[in-house]
Amino acid sequence: MPVEGEPVSEAADAIELVLRSPRVVTPQGERPADVAVAGGRIAAVLPYGTEPPPGARLVDLGTDALLPGLVDTHVHVNDPGRSEWEGFETATRAAAAGGVTTLIDMPLNSIPPTTTTAHLEVKRAAARGRIHTDVGFWGGAVPGNAKDLRPLHEAGVFGFKCFLLPSGVEEFPQLGPFELEEAMRGIARFDGLLIVHAEDSRLIEGAPQPSGPAYAGFLASRPRAAENAAVEALIALARRLDCRVHVLHLSSAEALPLIAAARRDGVRLTAETCPHYLTLTAEEVPDGATQFKCCPPIREAGNQEALWQGLLDGTLDCVVSDHSPSTVDLKHFDTGDFGAAWGGISSLQLGLPAIWTEARRRGATLVDVVRWMARGPARLAGLTTKGAVAPGHDADFAVLAPDESFTVDPAALHHRNQVTAYAGRTLQGVVRSTWLRGERIAEHGTPTDPSGRLITRENA
Repeated sequence: MPVEGEPVSEAADAIELVLRSPRVVTPQGERPADVAVAGGRIAAVLPYGTEPPPGARLVDLGTDALLPGLVDTHVHVNDPGRSEWEGFETATRAAAAGGVTTLIDMPLNSIPPTTTTAHLEVKRAAARGRIHTDVGFWGGAVPGNAKDLRPLHEAGVFGFKCFLLPSGVEEFPQLGPFELEEAMRGIARFDGLLIVHAEDSRLIEGAPQPSGPAYAGFLASRPRAAENAAVEALIALARRLDCRVHVLHLSSAEALPLIAAARRDGVRLTAETCPHYLTLTAEEVPDGATQFKCCPPIREAGNQEALWQGLLDGTLDCVVSDHSPSTVDLKHFDTGDFGAAWGGISSLQLGLPAIWTEARRRGATLVDVVRWMARGPARLAGLTTKGAVAPGHDADFAVLAPDESFTVDPAALHHRNQVTAYAGRTLQGVVRSTWLRGERIAEHGTPTDPSGRLITRENA
């Protein structure tokens, strides 16, 4: 295996590119370094100021920090079928502009959903030649497709998503208790991964139904108890069936002790949260501001602080966008009705500065941010050559000016529908450029031509 400072089998004259920064974030910490690239991979991490080999291009990043490209394992691209909501071209443009070099597409909101190998091929055909970043796919676990899970796994999906309550789209139904156990048993047989939208359907059905512009009413309709109960039930099943399970977009901090205890007991359980839960609070959501609607919901400031503690102590494994856009009309800005509006936050381009803004305020470092937004998601998906500035890894980078700030202008976003809960907010950290396998794919917020690849679990 390659080690720090040692080239990867290539001779020095094979090095094509050297990136120099006083703040390179590596698995060993942040330090000044020169990062040498050969054949699209990191060949070596060398002392700062090392003389480049003859013929190598030196890019001096000045005072900017060099991070591994972010890995976002929770993106709803909605293509094909609902590409007016997003689409592979616009989603990956936004990702590249925001420092994301790899994303994994969720199996729903597209038509067809990724629930069979035939549907997977439709998705791959829709993406091919149009992507600015590397793109992989989750499969879906829905009623009646238990027989399709192993073939999807063998076709290279990274795992299987399911819902424990209605998903919001009729072509991706929820799993009932029997179907959930059936799916987990099957997935455990080939040591796959189940990723779960964890809210208890009975508790949601029994909560007040949301309607009108009051955010408090919507928040009451998705109580923390629903998340807590679903997580508790998943833990019991994962313990009994020895199935790998990942909890998606955790918003209830009350579930953190359950997750921590299960992991101490050896249950194979991981969990994520999202930038909107860590940067936005229920108290600041104006009535009628449906751009803030998502499920589970943005909760109160005290809950947010407990989520941050769960990140800092390692109970939460990663931070990913849950980018779930829609057309503007589906947000019902005319009425501001939280019951009728589509639930989803658009933030694919803004995750890094949003998290860095709050992380630095709490004394966290870029090393922490990389662990949450690059290394953690890469590990979740089994992306062994992504998420780290280390020899042998893909030369995927995000160049960040960590001390600069900007005000979010929706018109500057590459999302197909320029609606965001971050409009008008001042964020710290400007993404200067993004690199994929040693080639610059975005600079100063402007992506280059599509050059991403479709990736599978086997070729990751």
